[in-house]
Amino acid sequence: MNKNDELYCEHYQRAAELIGGRWTATIIRVLLGGVHHFNAIRSEIPGLSDRMLSERLRELDHEGVVSRVVFPEMPVRVEYHLTDKGRALAPVMDALIAWIGEWAAPDPAPLARKE
Repeated sequence: MNKNDELYCEHYQRAAELIGGRWTATIIRVLLGGVHHFNAIRSEIPGLSDRMLSERLRELDHEGVVSRVVFPEMPVRVEYHLTDKGRALAPVMDALIAWIGEWAAPDPAPLARKE
């Protein structure tokens, strides 16, 4: 077994890619505050498009991190909340916030990423 085999973990890579997706960690952070409707999530995250939010919520639902509950009312009401799996990310988010507090530049340049 070489050193790269010891460092690479398929599960770690998948988790890092999921949480590291554009806007994903911020959406999770918002949902750590409780149940939200689509528009409430969008209004708490400046610059997040409807399309990107829909895409990320769909991914998080597929991964079992977020649950989407549809209420068959008129008009239809949809709520999003974190599952137990999603709430288990709270210490990860707290650790990231602590790291940012210690190491972030005072005025960070925006990341140049394409949607």
